[in-house]
Amino acid sequence: MKKLYFLLPFALLGCKSGISTVNQKTSSSVAESTEIIYQIEQNDVSDFLKYLSSDELEGRETGTPGIEKAAVFLEDFFKKNNVKPYFSTYRDTLTNFKAPAYNILGWLEGTDPELKKEFVVLSAHYDHIGLLKNKQGDVINNGANDDASGVTVVAEMAKYFAKTKSNKRSMLFVFFAGEEKGLLGSKSLVQKLKKNDFNLYAQLNIEMVGVPMKRDYLAYITGFDKSNMAERINQYTGKNTIGFLPKEAEYELFYRSDNYSFYDVFKKPCQSISTFDFENFDFYHHPSDEFQVMNIPHITKFIQEFLPAVTQIATTSMQEITMTK
Repeated sequence: MKKLYFLLPFALLGCKSGISTVNQKTSSSVAESTEIIYQIEQNDVSDFLKYLSSDELEGRETGTPGIEKAAVFLEDFFKKNNVKPYFSTYRDTLTNFKAPAYNILGWLEGTDPELKKEFVVLSAHYDHIGLLKNKQGDVINNGANDDASGVTVVAEMAKYFAKTKSNKRSMLFVFFAGEEKGLLGSKSLVQKLKKNDFNLYAQLNIEMVGVPMKRDYLAYITGFDKSNMAERINQYTGKNTIGFLPKEAEYELFYRSDNYSFYDVFKKPCQSISTFDFENFDFYHHPSDEFQVMNIPHITKFIQEFLPAVTQIATTSMQEITMTK
């Protein structure tokens, strides 16, 4: 997550199946809950997150050898899972950063001849803040929660859709660089997409989901009242998946992650989903944000619970998620 300067004084901040949907209920014109057979493997979640937040990557600061290793890892993941490059390669060069830096993009074409003209974007930033300067001891800001956890979620979603081919709309999977430098990766990319008449339906940006909240909902969404996305997600999952977090509104988190770059240009539902609630994680931008403090069962559950929602977003005949203000 892009640095929250005003918070610094607080020092906190089964067997897989190719069949994706077994039951879908409808009420009037709005699709409701969908049951998913496909099972997310906890070991896959663990292995992916463990490498992306490992010391070998030295905190993944944009423009460093560490983030280059992360980029290669993500490219290889897309290749292995038959997710195609969106541009000529998986790499999208940032236009607003002095050193070579890259977003990593993959996409899956929709299966419906008309709906495939619309895109759903799933995204997370794979950069972090790198190494502490002039310190002793642990100097690596591994960024497991921020935001290797989000990248892991998006990667598992990409694998799911590549296997099940259950997306009628096209899907763009984006791993941003430069988020910690001021949302640079997303700001660069949206200008290119806009010039190419990119037809965006909605963006779900995943930000800091490595530990659970002690609340009666699984996650919160930034800009809760800007669209009906929270309401639709809960309808699609049949659960109290998304709730309203007052701190999110107080700190205006809608404007502090890569969803905002997309909203600013496309004025479509573009929001971040998180489980970092300012009470459940003490290592924001800290060397102790490591794999060992991540809750792998929680992340696995998060992905599994969101599969019905993302599936519905990618398949409904109408654009049911709309802006409200």
